[in-house]
Order: sequence, then C-alpha cells, then structure tokens
Amino acid sequence: MGKKDKQAKVSKEGLKSFFRVFYYIRPYGLQFAGGLILLVFGSLLFMIFPGAAGEMANAAAGESRFEFTVSDYALLFLVILVFQGAFSYFRTVLFAIVSEKGMADVRKDLFAKMMSQHLSFFEDRRVGELTSRITADVEQLQSAFSITLAEFLRQIVVLIVGIAILAWLTPALSLIMLLTFPVIVLLAMLFGRYIRRISKKRQDEIAQTNTIAEEAFQSFQVVKSFANEWFETLRYSKSVDQVVQISLRYARIRGAFFVFIITVLFGGIFFILWRGAIMVEQGTMPLGDLFAFIIYTGIIGGAIAGIGNLYTTLAGAVGASERVMEILETEGEIDGVSKTEVKSEKINGGLQFESVNFSYPGRLESPVLQDIDFSVEKGEKVALVGVSGSGKSTIVKLLLRFYNPLSGQIYLDNRPVEEFDLKAYRNNFALVPQEVVMFGGTIRENIEYGKPGAPEEEVVEAARLANALEFIERFSDGFDTVVGDRGVKLSGGQRQRIAIARAILKDPEILILDEATSSLDADSEKIVQAALDNLLQGRTAIIIAHRLATIRNADKILVLDKGKVAEQGKHEDLINSGGLYSRLAGLQFEPIN
Repeated sequence: MGKKDKQAKVSKEGLKSFFRVFYYIRPYGLQFAGGLILLVFGSLLFMIFPGAAGEMANAAAGESRFEFTVSDYALLFLVILVFQGAFSYFRTVLFAIVSEKGMADVRKDLFAKMMSQHLSFFEDRRVGELTSRITADVEQLQSAFSITLAEFLRQIVVLIVGIAILAWLTPALSLIMLLTFPVIVLLAMLFGRYIRRISKKRQDEIAQTNTIAEEAFQSFQVVKSFANEWFETLRYSKSVDQVVQISLRYARIRGAFFVFIITVLFGGIFFILWRGAIMVEQGTMPLGDLFAFIIYTGIIGGAIAGIGNLYTTLAGAVGASERVMEILETEGEIDGVSKTEVKSEKINGGLQFESVNFSYPGRLESPVLQDIDFSVEKGEKVALVGVSGSGKSTIVKLLLRFYNPLSGQIYLDNRPVEEFDLKAYRNNFALVPQEVVMFGGTIRENIEYGKPGAPEEEVVEAARLANALEFIERFSDGFDTVVGDRGVKLSGGQRQRIAIARAILKDPEILILDEATSSLDADSEKIVQAALDNLLQGRTAIIIAHRLATIRNADKILVLDKGKVAEQGKHEDLINSGGLYSRLAGLQFEPIN
C-alpha cells in the first residue's frame, strides 16, 4: 500500500486503534464509570449556577419565579460549591487511577512486545523511534484518558444542557444563538482533521530529533575522536528547525481557527445582548433572565471553543494510539517474555549445518552463505576463520535463530532447530561478543545477567575464573561499582572480562566466543584463556577468530571465503596444505609454527 493510501485511511484506522486501547481500560471499568458519573453530576451542578444567579437577581428585583430569598440563593450557591468540589476531587482521582494503571499496562505490553520481536524489527527501526512510542505516544494517550477525554465529555454535557436551559428560559434569544452553531461545528471538524495531520507530522519529527540526540549521546566517543561535534550539532539543529517550522505552521492554523471562533462567537454574543437589552427595556424579559442568559451564552461559547480545541488534542491521541497498536499487533518471534514460561530442555550440544544458504532480507540477490555443510560433535571447539564479510557472524546469527536459512537445515542433537521452543533453545547458549554490551547498573548486575538471582559465591567465582576479581576488588564499592552507560567507566579489557564472567556464570551447553580475549593484555589473556579452556571441557564451543594464535588448539577450524567453507581441519593440517588458512596465518605470524 502506498503512502497516500495509508494516509487516506489513517483516520478510520486510527479511530479503531483508539478504541482498541480501551482494552487496557477494561480492568478499571468500575473506576472509569464512576469518574464518568461524577463528571456528569458535576457538570449538571455547574449548570445550575448561572440560572440560580439570574433568579437571585430577579428575587432582588421582586420578579423571581420561585419563593426564594436572596439569602436562600446564597445558601444554594454554598451547597453547589461544596458538592462541585467533592465531585471534582473524586473524579480526578478515579480518572488518574484509570489512566495511570491502564497506560502502565500499555507500556509494559509495548516493551514486552518489542522484546519479543525478530532481530530485523530492530534493524529496520531506530532506537529513538521505539523509545518515542513508549514515552511520547503513551504519554499522549495517558493525557487523553486522564484529562482530555473527561474535559471533552464535560463540554458536551455543558453544551447540551446549556442549550436546553436557554431554550426553556429565553426561546427567542436562543434561536438567534443556535443559528451560528452548525457553521462553527462544521468548520471545527474541518480544521480538526487538518490540524491532526500536522500534529502527527510534528510528533514524527520530534521522534526523529530524539533519535539524533540519542545516537550522538550513545556514540559520543566516536563523535569526539573524529572532532565531529559541529556536525552532530548541525544535524540536530536542522532537525529542531524542522520541528519549529512544522510547529509554527501548526500554531498558525490553530490560531486562525480560534480567531474565527472568537470573531463569530463574540459577534453573535454582542448581537444577542443587544436584542436582550431591547427586550428588557420593553418589559418582555426580566433583567435576571438576561443576566443568566449572558452567563449561559458565555459558558456555551467556551464549550464550543473547548470542544474544537479538545477535538484536535484527541485527534493527536488517536494518531498516537495508531502507532502504539501497530507495534502491539506485530507478530513477534516468541509469544511472551515471562521467565516462568522458559522451558528447560536438556541438550547434548551436537550441531550440524546441512546445505545452508542465506541472504539478508532486502538483499536476496547477494548471497551471504552458500551450501554450508559442517558438523560439531558434543564438546568440540570449532573455530570460524576468514576475512571480514566471509560469513562468520552470519553463521552465529543463524545458530542463535536470529534469522532462518533460505534453504537447508540446521540440526541440534539431530533435531531440526525449529522443533525446539525458541526461548528454551537459546537458553542453552551463551555469547561473549567482541564488542561487549554492558548495562548501566553495577558490576554484580552485569555478571548476574548470565544467571539472574545467582548466589553471591557463584558470582564471585565466575569473576575469579574470568580474571576479573582482582580489578573488581580494587574498586571502593567492589561488585556494587556502577559501570556507567554501556560500561563507560570500565576499560575495554575490564568489560571483556565481565562479559566472560557472565558467560561462565550461565554455564551453557554451547558457548559462542567472538574473539573473546581480544581486549586483554598478554598476561590477562593467558589467565583468562586458561579459565576458558577449563570451562570448555566437555562443552560445545563456536569460536569466531581473527587472531589465529587463539585457535591453534581448536578441534576443527572452518575457513570461510565469500560465504563458502573453503577449508576445514586442524591447525597443523591447514598450515601444511598451503591454502587460504596458511596465507592468512602467514600475514599474522612469522613463522606460524
């Protein structure tokens, strides 16, 4: 579907999405209904006030329709104010319960749905776009359910009741006033639809601005090293300027709308006041009725203007609900993310790739892997070697089922990997990447990520085996040291050792090492390599290697070239064959053995 077609249907689809959000309000339906009832009662009480004020003026002039004194009306006003205050308080609390808890459920489900998505979902979207869905869009929905929707309904009640009262109180003047309503309402709807499109565009541009800022903050070391502060500032400034242009256009349209409303509304009010003054002068209308009519007319005029303004706000919330529901209704690779749902499935660790072919989505014409055939026995250490782009990391991605082969089959313990529950399947793996991913908590939390809730002694032992205990204990806070965003407070070698400790703690059946010791100094590398060798005993391991010295003792080496297995065998055999491996080794070592 093209972009224009999608925009043509966005209003209808967005409205459907907005009503689907009510699924999250349903558990708090009692509070929502109570808030609506209090809203109606409070609005009705409010609408008594202008009529009572007019009758008080009539009573003072001796023309009241009821046998109430001025003091009686004063007492009535006090009762109205007390009940109005009580209704407003409890209504606010009830709507807050509905919006806070309901939107908290939306945020939880939205984040869980994102976590359950395929890797391609995150490759196709920027971080800022996703965080904007959880923050700005959900915040817009929360405001709609806590404030905007209630105010919108209140203004409708005020409008209907006000018109009914005026029709009974002053039918002649009411007819003149009602002649302006159709034009105002029609133009309000037309303006609202146009303003909604601009509001959606503004929201998208703000998300783009947030994305630029997040990327710059996350990659500030690269920015600094290339002295590109000016470039990022210019990129951000251009995006902000775009937001300003759209916002000013948005403001001009809304301003024109309000100018029209005020001009027509107050022009009509002044005309009606003139007609009312003539009727009072002629004795056909009590002065108090004119006073009440003025107040009711002002309230009704405010309700009309408020409905137009609130309609545009609700339209923005409808657009936000459309974006939120789009993600919530996207099918993920797993059904849920609850830890209790992870099935424990014992495996031996034997792997087999059989005629596997693969190309990345969107690049089907560029094969990445071609007819990959190899097997890994339980407990074997298999190394993947080759120049950049030869397919080493892609094999790992297929093994972890981030992607599925275009053809061929991958087996685990002689079973097709698709037969395993995905979460249970991945639970048997641990990955130590070259670029270590650290979370912004403490060292203990980062190590425990391999086994959440692990006993303290196991965490300490994992750190010791990874040669991390020594530098951890040098910190004043020890394992409670905060590592900073993405581990910025730790050196590259320290981050690598914590990642190794994380994998050791998990104690997986299959270990994937992506140049796991590349950031360590020579002494630390020897100790950590020895710890890894002990850990790998009886455990299957896939090792992506760039430094060939780290895989001399591997049980099998696969040499990849342009997505194919060019050679495979042990280190000595491949060296003596004089093939690609021998040439790669010759570039790193002189001599190699």
